[in-house]
Amino acid sequence: MIVADDLGWADLGCFGSSFYESPNLDKLAEDGIKFTNGYASCPVCSPTRASIQTGKYSVKSGITDWIPGRVRGSGTTVKDRWMNLPTVNNLNVNETTIADVLKENGYKTFFAGKWHLGETAEYWPENQGYDINKGGYFRGSPYRNLEAGTNGYFSPYGNPRLEDGPVDEYLPERLANETISFIKAQDEQPFFVCLAFYLVHTPLQAKEEEIFKYTEKRIQCNIDTLNEINSSPDWADWATVSRYKERRIQGLPVYASMVHALDENIGHVIEALKEKDFYDNTVIIFTSDNGGLSTAEGWPTSNAPLRAGKGWLYEGGIRVPWIIKVPNSAQAGAVETMPVSSIDIMPTVLSLAGINEENQDIDGLDLTGYIGNTLKPTRPLYWHYPHYSNQGGNPGSVIRLGKYKMVHDFERGTKELYNLQVDIGETMDISKENQELADSLYQLLDRWRIENNAVMMTDPNPNWDDLEPIVQ
Repeated sequence: MIVADDLGWADLGCFGSSFYESPNLDKLAEDGIKFTNGYASCPVCSPTRASIQTGKYSVKSGITDWIPGRVRGSGTTVKDRWMNLPTVNNLNVNETTIADVLKENGYKTFFAGKWHLGETAEYWPENQGYDINKGGYFRGSPYRNLEAGTNGYFSPYGNPRLEDGPVDEYLPERLANETISFIKAQDEQPFFVCLAFYLVHTPLQAKEEEIFKYTEKRIQCNIDTLNEINSSPDWADWATVSRYKERRIQGLPVYASMVHALDENIGHVIEALKEKDFYDNTVIIFTSDNGGLSTAEGWPTSNAPLRAGKGWLYEGGIRVPWIIKVPNSAQAGAVETMPVSSIDIMPTVLSLAGINEENQDIDGLDLTGYIGNTLKPTRPLYWHYPHYSNQGGNPGSVIRLGKYKMVHDFERGTKELYNLQVDIGETMDISKENQELADSLYQLLDRWRIENNAVMMTDPNPNWDDLEPIVQ
């Protein structure tokens, strides 16, 4: 199981990028099944990671925002209609993780990279079903503080679960090499790897030779510098202060270099599987924890044609690359359009491993019976994000059922309806002309929130500037 961080739906060649290069993941998609309607269960990282580990919607774990969340950061601002809500800061050790189940069934379990599901060591991977933990701790990104002697993606890392390597060792290579060493040490015992790269999360750091390569490519591609960044998007008027911009075109060399490093090191891991003659008998799942970062913090990528990005409940924030390679699958190279979510990973993996876990409290769906089948599930998918994001997104909830998606925006009080089959960019709110459908979807969404004890924003912000928000 390979999890990228902040990788957008359009950031791979096999998902439409013409600037970034991802030959190894493109080849994995050819060997496996590409899901074009693959989703992260939240527009930010920690909740999605909790869902991946447990097969549950994050409302059940209480981890509904990145840990420790905005409450401990910038807090509630005068632009916010509601008081910010806290999030649960640790994945409860009583939760049954995918690693717990596999370990109980004879698997050797290994974790490398980003965990971000616990502020103290008792909640880290080694206490959540993983025999080995290389680099998983409380931070959500590489720690760069030159005064403290840490250099982010380059050693020294300052990571209590990963010894520093030689000066300027590159973290993606180190995590891949740790994974390769684990794979090479395996023989008869089945094994489970969760390789959770910190790439492509900020800080934006890459090897100089790769940055130079993509700088040259940018020149060759004649990137439209004037229209590359939208400095005054309409949504910024009602989202927050004017520090937000939005990237329209992929073309940032350092980000392209980070995508390149992600792909290259996944390629090294795949090659190690092949050298051990494991590749044909190994399930490989690849996805991202949320959409690409396009509206803040350097706005390094564009999710076009999707709307917005990380921190937003529009497609750019939650639709992500999804690839599953299944051994001896007749569906290799297939493109699957059924909507799938992070919650589906655990039940699908356990099914492929031949493990019956019907008694587990799992929200996800075992996808094995639907891949390549003309019969598809008609289940709704849900999102609940009762927080203001650092990227400008408003708090809200979402339901997707079939081709329709409703976004309930808590800040503006709107219930927007989109037909994703004809409007993947969510440019046309069709709620007014489809009021009956909008009402029925909202009823389903609200019932789900009530049944799952979803925490709602109920306390008005006494310092709200009370400006009339602009409704798109």
